[in-house]
Amino acid sequence: MAQGFTLFDTAIGQCGIAWDGRTVIGSQLPEGSAERTRARLERRFPGAVEHDPPGTVRRAIAAVTALLSGEGAAPLAEVPLDLSRVPRFHARVYEVARTIPPGTTLTYGEIARRLGEPGAARAVGQALGANPFAPIVPCHRVLAADGGTGGFSANGGVATKRRMLEIEGVYLEEPTLFDV
Repeated sequence: MAQGFTLFDTAIGQCGIAWDGRTVIGSQLPEGSAERTRARLERRFPGAVEHDPPGTVRRAIAAVTALLSGEGAAPLAEVPLDLSRVPRFHARVYEVARTIPPGTTLTYGEIARRLGEPGAARAVGQALGANPFAPIVPCHRVLAADGGTGGFSANGGVATKRRMLEIEGVYLEEPTLFDV
């Protein structure tokens, strides 16, 4: 089966997903408009054709949609990802990040320690900054050692990261009456 991609609506905007056969080769957080999200996927996956996804990808879309609407734990860890397209260290980071449940966070250093490489927090951050599977690989759940947001390479930057965390019930600052 040839590579394909599709866009889908979520509570935070139009996301995208690309696949090869039944395996996800990339996902895309909103780029601000459907046209920009589509263009980003076309640049990332030049051979992919926009069409209806196979069943495994439809289930991934349903899980992402549920996650981003605050419907609780979505079975994203079950989504088949093609990790052969990323460096081995990145794949290991993504595997650990996929174990972080919705509504919880880890630090870059905690992931490095779980990998058995306690001095690799910066490398973990670089791997997550290059994450081609957001939010299936939930890089938004990884914070700086001081509890700060750290970076976020998706459109909207740290504001998008905060919004995604707040959808999951994680507030980096105490919420006010207007936030709840």
